[in-house]
Amino acid sequence: MNNAVPSLELVERVLAADIGGIARMITRAESGLEECRPAMAELYRHTGKAHVVGITGVPGSGKSTLMGKLTAHIRKSGRKVAVVAIDPSSPYSGGAILGDRIRMSELSGDMGIFIRSMATRGSLGGLARATLDAVDVLDAAGFDLVLIETVGVGQDEVDIVQAAHTTVVVSAPGLGDDIQAIKAGVLEIADIHVVSKCDRPDANKTIVDLKAMMTLGLTLSGASGWVVPVIGTSALKMEGVEELVDTIDRHREALESSGELIERQKRIAERRMLKTAEEILRDEFKKHRDGKVSVLIGQMMAHEKNPYAAALDLLAEVRLEGHRQ
Repeated sequence: MNNAVPSLELVERVLAADIGGIARMITRAESGLEECRPAMAELYRHTGKAHVVGITGVPGSGKSTLMGKLTAHIRKSGRKVAVVAIDPSSPYSGGAILGDRIRMSELSGDMGIFIRSMATRGSLGGLARATLDAVDVLDAAGFDLVLIETVGVGQDEVDIVQAAHTTVVVSAPGLGDDIQAIKAGVLEIADIHVVSKCDRPDANKTIVDLKAMMTLGLTLSGASGWVVPVIGTSALKMEGVEELVDTIDRHREALESSGELIERQKRIAERRMLKTAEEILRDEFKKHRDGKVSVLIGQMMAHEKNPYAAALDLLAEVRLEGHRQ
């Protein structure tokens, strides 16, 4: 990069919690350039302290508004908070709305709060490709909590449970039928259920329905014996926000005391390793598209090779020495 600060020089700025350095380092991580890898490897050595909280829910559930109030309330305790807000990319332009920084503009100016929007860029699962790299940067920079807001829950958008220590699922009164939560896998992924807009008259029914669903058998989260709570909140009236912050903190304590925090950290590490391996292979396949891939496709079209045999040949062709650290 011409006239750019070398990535390794940015490491010291990140560790010193320099906001400009943090922002530039996340941008480098998003680019996926090879020159960024030594810096990210160094920063990774300084991670593992932040409490990573995933906030997810269907579009329209009010999770973005709640995120702003939640962030402000956590900040009142003196802790540093970072927000990574994932926005969907346009299927036409590849761009993203990146609207969360606009919706949370009232938090700007506080050096203990950092907000970053990231585009999915076609990545599935509700997260952007570089989400956890951004979390690493923010963790190394000394943020106590890192909040990840996903695109929105769907049947294939539950990657947040493999990225966060605590998962908060936000629902709103009157959004779909009662069974929709089960279809989306919400009961399985939530450590904490939140029903937003609880000042609405139909909110209590949603709270009762969620509690009833969990009595069918899904009442515990993980091995910690944590009973999944349902909390009603109103971001506009600031109702339930303090209770939500206290519950998030209690969940962290439960994870630590039971030893499950280590298990969740292992799960996150495994997911990252496998995802990174997939990305490396995908990049290698693209390099071979006009060579070996084209030949193998021709052999498959002529029914000389089956897909399994062709895949094995392609893997044998790929050389990964240049990617080893």
